Amino acid sequence: MDTRRGADRRDPSERGAAAVEFALVLPILVMLVFGIVYFGLGYNAKLGVTAAVREGAREAALGHTTSEATQAVYDAAPNLSFSSVTVDRSCPSDGSGTSAKVTATAQVPYTLLFVTSGTWNITVSGVMRCGL
Repeated sequence: MDTRRGADRRDPSERGAAAVEFALVLPILVMLVFGIVYFGLGYNAKLGVTAAVREGAREAALGHTTSEATQAVYDAAPNLSFSSVTVDRSCPSDGSGTSAKVTATAQVPYTLLFVTSGTWNITVSGVMRCGL
């Protein structure tokens, strides 16, 4: 009978089992963590594109030119890579009756370790009534 306090009472044939289990579970945990991180980055990018499109629609609704509305989108989100920005409708000079619509597509790269990598295309449209 072993009288030592806290003695290791495991069977010697099970030595190293915890290391093997950890080696099997670690890749799954790493993929899960990276998936959560890249989901957060993608969601942050979507919020940034939404705010940028809102600024562009506001510029167009106030009667500014298409190029000024497009530049407002780029200025509102300088850290994003936009593949396209379009101003679909321009407001008339009196600023009544219609709406200004701006659509932008941003490309956000991602990498999921051991699985895949690529680019998310995030497309957002914003509409604002003219004259506001």
